[in-house]
Amino acid sequence: MITLALSKGRIFDETAPLLEAAGIHCLENPESSRKLILPTNRENVRIIIVRASDVPTYVQYGAADIGIAGRDVLIEHGGTGLYQPLDLDIAKCRMMVATREGFDYGNAVRSGARLKVATKYLRIAREHFASKGVHVDLIKLYGSMELAPLVGLSDAIVDLVSSGNTLRANHLVAVEEIMKISSRLVVNQAALKLKRESIQPIIDAFAKAVCA
Repeated sequence: MITLALSKGRIFDETAPLLEAAGIHCLENPESSRKLILPTNRENVRIIIVRASDVPTYVQYGAADIGIAGRDVLIEHGGTGLYQPLDLDIAKCRMMVATREGFDYGNAVRSGARLKVATKYLRIAREHFASKGVHVDLIKLYGSMELAPLVGLSDAIVDLVSSGNTLRANHLVAVEEIMKISSRLVVNQAALKLKRESIQPIIDAFAKAVCA
């Protein structure tokens, strides 16, 4: 049995064509089904539905053989025990630094000010500001990141930005791009050795579909 870990929403939707290219079709809609283990048209392949941030953990510990996770999630996880053969070029966005309108971020950085930064991406934020020699106090938040600068909790945020509509609606501006984000295929290293005959064709089909 090959177990594939996916999260609901955009990643699942954009993964569907890749699964079809590999001859795999999920038999139930994860958005309407209450099941967390979904069957496919292939008896030896099943899909488990997990939180996006948990995908690397399920793959690392062998509860799933294959998973699809964003680059941001993989960096925060650390990538231990994972083989990352493919950038799938889906669910694309950018990791950005944003501030409230009117905040002079460039001058604050140049003057050596110590910034308060709210984010759930602590590793990414820490490494980014350290590489620039900027001193920051990181504040861990799990949601509503845009609120932090508006109420004085932070000077800036580090968060994913797609269209930028949410920033504009809350009078924030993106001031610096940290990195481009897309989703990656991740494989349990032990599973790849033990189940290579079943897993490698899936990897190859995904690679062909991405190139196409």
